[in-house]
Amino acid sequence: MNILLALLSFLFSINITFKEADMRNVNTGMEIPSVNYADQPYVVITPKGEWVCILTTGSGREGSKGQHVASSISADKGKTWSPLVDIEPPEGPEASWACPLITKFGRIYAFYTYNGDNIHLGRDDTHGWYAYKDSDDSGHSWAEKRYRLPMRVTACDKLYKDGQLVQMFWGICKPIVVDDTVYFSYTKLGEYFLGNGEGWVFKSDNILTEKDPEKIRWEMLPEGEYGIRNPDFGSIQEEHNLAALSNGDLVCIYRTTNGWPAISYSRDKGKTWDLPKKMAYTPGGRVMRNPRACPKIWRCDNGKFLFWFHNNGCKDFNNRNPVWISGGIEKDGFIHWSQPEILLYNDDPQKRMSYPDLIQQDGRYWVTETEKEKARIHEIDVKLLEAMWNQVEGKGESVRNEAMFSINGKEIFETLDVDIPELPDLSKDGGFTIEMQIILDNPKTGSKVLEAGDENSGMSISVTDNKSLAIQFHDNNLSAYWDIDNGMLETDKLHHVAFIVDGGPKIITCVVDDKLCDGNTHERQFGWGRFNPDIRFVSNGKMKLFSNPGIEIRDLRIYDRFLLTSEAIANR
Repeated sequence: MNILLALLSFLFSINITFKEADMRNVNTGMEIPSVNYADQPYVVITPKGEWVCILTTGSGREGSKGQHVASSISADKGKTWSPLVDIEPPEGPEASWACPLITKFGRIYAFYTYNGDNIHLGRDDTHGWYAYKDSDDSGHSWAEKRYRLPMRVTACDKLYKDGQLVQMFWGICKPIVVDDTVYFSYTKLGEYFLGNGEGWVFKSDNILTEKDPEKIRWEMLPEGEYGIRNPDFGSIQEEHNLAALSNGDLVCIYRTTNGWPAISYSRDKGKTWDLPKKMAYTPGGRVMRNPRACPKIWRCDNGKFLFWFHNNGCKDFNNRNPVWISGGIEKDGFIHWSQPEILLYNDDPQKRMSYPDLIQQDGRYWVTETEKEKARIHEIDVKLLEAMWNQVEGKGESVRNEAMFSINGKEIFETLDVDIPELPDLSKDGGFTIEMQIILDNPKTGSKVLEAGDENSGMSISVTDNKSLAIQFHDNNLSAYWDIDNGMLETDKLHHVAFIVDGGPKIITCVVDDKLCDGNTHERQFGWGRFNPDIRFVSNGKMKLFSNPGIEIRDLRIYDRFLLTSEAIANR
């Protein structure tokens, strides 16, 4: 009996731990099977409601011999998966970067880069034929016969080996459907390896209904010799992917090595595209930031949009952790984006999540992602998505009444020493937010706004040398610091400021009025900062408020949790 009780207690503790786990942590996701290497885990849903995931896998690292495409099936929304079924064998030739499509009659197509001429350049996964195979039994098996997309020769095709033209390309765009027509984009290369990229689109107006693959019609867009590219953006313009607006116009987003993604619109079904621009939250507005990592756009079933990116100005392949997400609303033919939220993170900052897919079923949302060694699937809290969409539409709901401590301007001037509840343990995914309405009129550098705790543990907010504000906190010999981006706080103007300390990813963010600091005005790669995961408590329940020249606090609120960016903006 004692053993049984102990076992029940153990199982109960596991269940509690699972329920309370931060669903943004990638380790809470459900793993998708792979051989070893795992990339681009993209999912289609069959008429029976099963999920068929197609991914690139192999026994070695990315680009190694044996890389091939395979599929797996889940009948329980990603909890369990069938053994892998090879679409192309690991013995080669190399097959990579498969993107799936399901037709109206249930056939699944997988489109992928296939080294059909067996030409070896070193990395053999981004050249050859644009091939595809099909499955008529929901991914349980794949046809022996493969077909080849009619990729026409254009100006960027300049590589020859042994007198033979070698076309270099790859795709990360899952096909989209617009008025029963299928579109998917891909990146063509003008230089080995990964140089002079430009975007192209394949279009088919009958693949959804035509059962004979030999009769499928294909068109390659844009018209002419040159793809989607801005010559001023440099050599690296790649991983083009598409979404459709409500009227059928197309939008294409892709990565660069400039610290931001690029965006282009087509108003004639892909025949021509406007000159790509820096992607911004609003047309001509503040530029969004992203390293050389896949920026992915999706149109949701409700007609709204989601954008996966990494919200930093790094210019190489690194810094893909955490993943940020922004919600988009279409206005006057353009997408307007919310300030972003953290979607996923790994406790190890060196881990990198990328190449996602979005799954929608029964009003629920999931994303897939890969860290190259593991591919996983994660359910997204619908409230997170709704909060971002509401943010763009100006419908956000204030959560001021959830503050654990609140004091207004009059009380601040009358009371400088206050008791506040103890803040949560940051090392156990706890968090807190300090929010205020404040006016700065040339205050003295180092002037404090507030201070809590003592020499063992505590926090403070003070004026920086550039007349901005910074938060600092410490736990024994461990400390953290982050300041608001330059130029965000104007002199002698009332600002709404929120310092958000998130103990899940161990990240500090700053929201000023209706903007999340992203480092752009500060000319730094990050507008958010990390803190040591061993920091625990930063308050002992006592707080001192300061009355300093040049600082006027109208309201002050403290929350015993991290606020969403959207919540902080709605509180303004």
